[in-house]
Amino acid sequence: MRKIIKNGTIVTASDTYFGDILIDDGIIVMIGVDLDDEGAEIVDASGCYVFPGGIDPHTHLDMPFGGTVTVDDFESGTIAAAFGGTTTVIDFCLTSKGAPLKSAVETWHRKSAGKAVIDYSFHLMVSEVTDEVLAELPQIIEEEGITSFKVFMAYKNVLQADDGTLYKTLLVAKEQGALVMVHAENGDVIDFLVRKALEEGNTDPIYHALTRPAVLEGEATGRAADLTALADSQLYVVHVTCAEAVWKIAEARKKGLRVFGETCPQYLTLDQTDLERPDFEGAKYVWSPPLREKRNQDVLWNALRNGELQTVGSDQCSFNFKGQKDLGLGDFSKIPNGGPMIEDRFTILFSEGVQKGRLSLNKFVDVVSTTNAKLFGLFPQKGTIAIGSDADIVIFDPSVERTLSVDSHHMKVDYSAFEGMKVTGEPVTVLVRGEFVVRDGLFVGRPGYGQYLHRRRFGEADKPAVKKLPIGGAY
Repeated sequence: MRKIIKNGTIVTASDTYFGDILIDDGIIVMIGVDLDDEGAEIVDASGCYVFPGGIDPHTHLDMPFGGTVTVDDFESGTIAAAFGGTTTVIDFCLTSKGAPLKSAVETWHRKSAGKAVIDYSFHLMVSEVTDEVLAELPQIIEEEGITSFKVFMAYKNVLQADDGTLYKTLLVAKEQGALVMVHAENGDVIDFLVRKALEEGNTDPIYHALTRPAVLEGEATGRAADLTALADSQLYVVHVTCAEAVWKIAEARKKGLRVFGETCPQYLTLDQTDLERPDFEGAKYVWSPPLREKRNQDVLWNALRNGELQTVGSDQCSFNFKGQKDLGLGDFSKIPNGGPMIEDRFTILFSEGVQKGRLSLNKFVDVVSTTNAKLFGLFPQKGTIAIGSDADIVIFDPSVERTLSVDSHHMKVDYSAFEGMKVTGEPVTVLVRGEFVVRDGLFVGRPGYGQYLHRRRFGEADKPAVKKLPIGGAY
C-alpha cells in the first residue's frame, strides 16, 4: 500500500522544511504539500521531526570474544536498533588466520539470515595479508559488496595486526576502492602495561583505562594516518575517544589526506570515573578504547561540530554483567570488552547534541546517517530523504522526556550503560523500505525482513543504486 507521511518537519543533512512524503513500493516517490492521498495510508507526523533512518556503521552482533559471545544477536540487536531510530547497521565479520575470507563471510551470513528486522551489511576484519588473502579480497568486494576492511592495532596475540599488514591493506584498498578502518591503539605497549599492572596486584576495572592511556591512542592514530599518506589510500578511525586522536585526524585532514574519524555516544557522555564504581560495577564500563577523563568530551563534541570527526557509531558489543563481565573478577584483563549502545545512539545525539546546542539539526542527521551512507557506499539509497531513496524514515517526537534504563530497553543484555540518564526525544515510528518496523512505540516488524546490502566501492556515490539479496538473505 502507498503511504503518505503528512504534517511533519523533514530534516536532512542539508535542509529543514515542512512537507509530506509519498511512499510507493518502499521508495520515496514524491515530496511536497497537499499531495494526492487517494488510496494511500496516512501517517500523521504532526509535531514531529521526520528524519532519514539512522545508519550505525559499527556493531558487533553475535560476536565471539574472550571465551564468550555477545548476548545480543542479529534479531534482538536489530530490534533494539529500530526502537532507537536506526534502520541500517554494518556489522564486523571476524576472520581467522589461515582460513579463507569467504568462510568468515559465510559464517556472518548464517548468523544474520532470517533474523535481522532492519537492513544490514558487513565490514571484513583483516588480520594477515598473504598471497591468498590478496587474491581473495577483490572477489569479496565484487561478489559480497564488502568495501571496508578493519585492521586492529591492539589486542596483541589475539586480533592485532602488524604495521606491514596495515600498510599492505591500505595499498589493496587504494587499488580496489575500499575503505580501511582501524582500531587505533598501540597494542604492544598496552600489553606491557597490562602485564605490569597485574604483576603489581592491580586488578580492578579502573586499570583497564590506566593501562590504555590516551597517548597510545593518539600515537597509533598518527601512525595509521602516516601509513595512509604513504599508500595514498583512505582511512577511517573507529571509536575516537580523546583529544590526542582528534588532533592527529585533524592534522591529517589539513594535509588533504583521506582520513575520517568516528566517535560514539559513550565517549560523549560517560567518563573514566564510571570504571571506579564499587562492587565490580565498573566492569559494565569496560570497552576499548576505554572511557577517558571528562575533559575530552568537549573536544569530541567540538570535533563533530566543526567536521574534524565525521560520524557517530555505537560500537554495540553487549555482554551481560552477570555471567560474562564477571569473568574478569580479580583480573581486569579478562573482562569481556564492550557495551550495549545500539538503542540509545540516535536519541543521545539528539538530546545531548541538538537540544543542548552542540549540534545543529542538520549536523545531527549528517553524523548519525548521511555521512555513514556516503563513506560506506550506500548513498543516496540510504542516508537521506529524497525522491528515489529507500523509505527508511524515523518519525521523532522531540517533546518526549524519558529516562534510559535496562527496565525499558529492548536489548537482551542485563544492564544499561546509560542507566538513569534523562533524555529528550524519542523515535515513535520507524519505517524500513516503507514498511513499519516500529509503529507508535510498538514493534510490528518481523525477523528476516532486513535485507543484506551489497555496497559500492569507496568514492562511487554516483554509481547506480546498490543491489540487494532477496528478503531474508540468500544464505
